Amino acid sequence: MALKKTLTIAGSDTSAGAGMQADLKTFQELETYGIVALTSIVTMDKATWSHDVTPIPFDVFEKQLETAISIQPDAVKTGMLGTQEIIKRAGEAYEESGADYFVVDPVMVCKGENEVLNPGNTDAMIEHLLPKATVVTPNLFEAGQLANLGTLKSIDDMKKAAEIIHKQGAKHVIIKGGKALDQDKSYDLYYDGEHFYQLTTDMFQQSYNHGAGCTFAAATTAYLANGKTPKEAVIAAKAFVASAIKNGWKMNDFVGPVDHGAYNRVEHIDVDVTEV
Repeated sequence: MALKKTLTIAGSDTSAGAGMQADLKTFQELETYGIVALTSIVTMDKATWSHDVTPIPFDVFEKQLETAISIQPDAVKTGMLGTQEIIKRAGEAYEESGADYFVVDPVMVCKGENEVLNPGNTDAMIEHLLPKATVVTPNLFEAGQLANLGTLKSIDDMKKAAEIIHKQGAKHVIIKGGKALDQDKSYDLYYDGEHFYQLTTDMFQQSYNHGAGCTFAAATTAYLANGKTPKEAVIAAKAFVASAIKNGWKMNDFVGPVDHGAYNRVEHIDVDVTEV
């Protein structure tokens, strides 16, 4: 049986823990055929690990999309897009591809950075991506930016943000709370436009979690392509990434990536799902 085809429109993380490298590893683990349209290359200073983002020329990006669309992906996800022009084009590419699912990971900062890469990108995501999104997967910071609510500090804050983001057009919203809300548990909030569900796992080590967000969105994409409903997909993705985080490892003195293969190779993590 032919594999489902999953396209990521994202940046390249040279350290290979996040970005399109994380997407492809996750796609492979979940038995889909990964395709890439590269938007940028992120490199790190070897002495400080500060990030440098080098955009791919737009004409080269366009040629990649032409190739990727011709392969007829079943599901498309976005990662680091970089500019308003690329954000707009990514939304158009999804529609042109004929894919059944569109997962938007609204990447706004590089790991270790604390400023939005391009503030105008948030408005562009709201205009060009959210109305098309099957699932959008912001973390607390990104959800606060999209909903214009600032810092989210509670489940109630997450619910308010999810409602706003859903009204902006996203059919399903999963806000990743992670370690910010509780030191013992990891909480995410899923909203389908009618019901809220709290997804909870134990809190695992947080030292080596590079690539967790990309991995979560990629897993959601793969699970959708392989037939799960959006709710089933985000629950399964949380289990997948929880295993990856729990088994994260130290790469060097600056960073440790998640283990993208831990779910299949090491252990499954239980996710508690509660309507709230």
